[in-house]
Amino acid sequence: MFDGKAIIILGARQTGKTTLVREFLNEPGGRSLYLNCDEPAVRNVLDGVSTAKWRQLIGHSKIVIIDEAQQIKDIGIKLKLVTDQIEDVQLVVTGSSSLELASGINEPLTGRKWEYFLYPVCWEELSGKYSFIERRQQVELRLIFGMYPEVIMKPGREQEILKNLASSYLYKDLLAFKGIRKPELLERLLRSLALQIGNEVSYNELAGLLQVDKNTIMTYTGLLEQAFIIFRLQPLNRNMRNEISTIRKIYFYDNGIRNALINNFNPLNSREDVGALWENFMISERIKFIHYHKQYMNHYFWRTHDRKEIDLVEESGGKFDLFEFKWGRSRKSSVFTHFRNHYPVRDEKIITPENMEEILI
Repeated sequence: MFDGKAIIILGARQTGKTTLVREFLNEPGGRSLYLNCDEPAVRNVLDGVSTAKWRQLIGHSKIVIIDEAQQIKDIGIKLKLVTDQIEDVQLVVTGSSSLELASGINEPLTGRKWEYFLYPVCWEELSGKYSFIERRQQVELRLIFGMYPEVIMKPGREQEILKNLASSYLYKDLLAFKGIRKPELLERLLRSLALQIGNEVSYNELAGLLQVDKNTIMTYTGLLEQAFIIFRLQPLNRNMRNEISTIRKIYFYDNGIRNALINNFNPLNSREDVGALWENFMISERIKFIHYHKQYMNHYFWRTHDRKEIDLVEESGGKFDLFEFKWGRSRKSSVFTHFRNHYPVRDEKIITPENMEEILI
């Protein structure tokens, strides 16, 4: 705070960005100004704002919060006016999409911002509210309903909340984006990806399934990543001739959103996708943990043409950590040995519900 740089908080809608930045309103040191850019009146005020207009608007406020800033055209240039021209004012800016916000901010605010990412609730945060036994009792619920704050805080209403979120509300920024010409294709693509978590995804196969060209699939998938709905893992491919190199895996940041898209909230004992749910959940939770603890790592999956596979490979300092995610009882995996013959391995773990917290807390 107050080091001359704007604080940018990105993340999907309903992850708690507004709740978080409202805490800044109680910060000591002077008045605060809160501007919600979802409101048309606020957008009108900020549309053609100049330095003089900013000074009038800010007045004696020391903290200026601009919520859902991706709604404002050329927002980066407008924020630059504050950081460069108005001293002793802390900008706190949120955006539910990196689309227009990131492209509109990065160049004007180069060297003038701290950027953070807010995920849905992470497992480590649950440890501050629930005991170990209570957390263990929640594992199945979280695999089915996910980790969005409202979902956790309103038990019994999970399906209603998730169905609302998984509708166009979650990606309404995308629908307003100039690259989206087929909203119905976006929804069909999301459902197709939801059915393929844990599997290698082929853009060519998706294009054939949805009857569009491959480039459209690639564009829409990229936009869904920028809206913080999905993320991809690339294959590790360096040393071995028979390593797979041309496919990728796509996961959802939240299990509940994934299940809402396919309208399947059945209990785990009646599902055939438990392994995929566990893999999606643990990889997304591990990525949250790594991000929040500022452990800068590359993430991959690893697979060979003769079907040797490791779910998650982390690389840092030239060494690798290996993770296999098993919902059932763990068995020592020979695939780790095979990988170790070709790469320097620091650690290897088979993760089940019994030892999941070893890599999440």
